[in-house]
Amino acid sequence: MGSLFITSALLPVPHGFATRSGGVSEGRLASLNLGFTVGDVRERVEENYRRLATAVGAPLGALHTVKQVHGDRVLQAAGGQNTPTLRPQLGDADALFTEQPGEWVGVSTADCVPVLLVDPEGKRVAAVHSGWRGTDADIAARAVEALVARGSRPERLLAAVGPAIQQCCYVVSEEMAKHFATRFGSDVVVARGDEFRLDLSRAVVLTLRRVGVKVAHMDVLQDCTSCDSGRFFSHRRDSGRTGRHINFVLHRF
Repeated sequence: MGSLFITSALLPVPHGFATRSGGVSEGRLASLNLGFTVGDVRERVEENYRRLATAVGAPLGALHTVKQVHGDRVLQAAGGQNTPTLRPQLGDADALFTEQPGEWVGVSTADCVPVLLVDPEGKRVAAVHSGWRGTDADIAARAVEALVARGSRPERLLAAVGPAIQQCCYVVSEEMAKHFATRFGSDVVVARGDEFRLDLSRAVVLTLRRVGVKVAHMDVLQDCTSCDSGRFFSHRRDSGRTGRHINFVLHRF
């Protein structure tokens, strides 16, 4: 059994980017599928979450998630009574943060860019889901701004950008390539004849830099979810018939 999640050496709190290893789901969803809406047996997904919580060393009922809508909304996850089961989603959003000790926040991906933010001084943590629409809407910047509004300093934030579909596999239309090149700079797009490839993680990094996060305080994992079918689910590679990962960070300083 492989590791349930990948970590970054940069972040000083428990966190992870889940792989597809270590669960009980079967077939195309094998094995650590953490998505309830992809055709899996609910009991298997629930067991996968229990296994993840055990590996993290945190109560499952302290995990907060949101209904992701590819937008720019950020929600705050408050504390509350922990239960043995997963909490209902907080609402429609693509990022969430918490200031409550013992709570953890997570976002779901299967190619989109996950970002985990940690404020080691203000003791705040956040999780961000940044697909191409969310990246275009500056969701990572909105998450930083939400932390700053609570007293964090952007130059002190730590950011881990997790596994996602990388430029090697992310072919996009010429129109989309031109739009992103205009918004984020030409280095987020590679053109090869009539083919255009988008570096979405790079666009997210540039967004974070624009709002004051230091390059030295970012760790960008280069794993490609589309390339590595043994470790990752990929919406694009598997034509939408795939599982989901959870990317999480725990408030434990």
